[in-house]
Amino acid sequence: MAAKLFVGSLAYSVRDDELADFFASAGTVVSAKVIMDRETNRSKGFGFVEMSTDEEAKAAIDQLNEKELAGRAIIVNEAKPQAPRENRSFGGGNRDRGNGGGSRSW
Repeated sequence: MAAKLFVGSLAYSVRDDELADFFASAGTVVSAKVIMDRETNRSKGFGFVEMSTDEEAKAAIDQLNEKELAGRAIIVNEAKPQAPRENRSFGGGNRDRGNGGGSRSW
């Protein structure tokens, strides 16, 4: 059991401090982070909480999963490692993709 927890189904109004306070009833909270959208600065509805020990993390799952926070029943479970992402380039540039996309050869 890892000490880092995934928290889902958060109300969009919940912020880091409120999340940390909610989890403090289960033990010592090392960190609490609500994930925000970069463009809109609005919550994405999930976050992560790190507890000081594995035992406190397990207690948090047992005590707080499906409990109400800010009017919504939250989901609490063990955080899984993030899957490796494909290295994407969103910049412009001319990438050779064959003879398509409206180019003409006369």
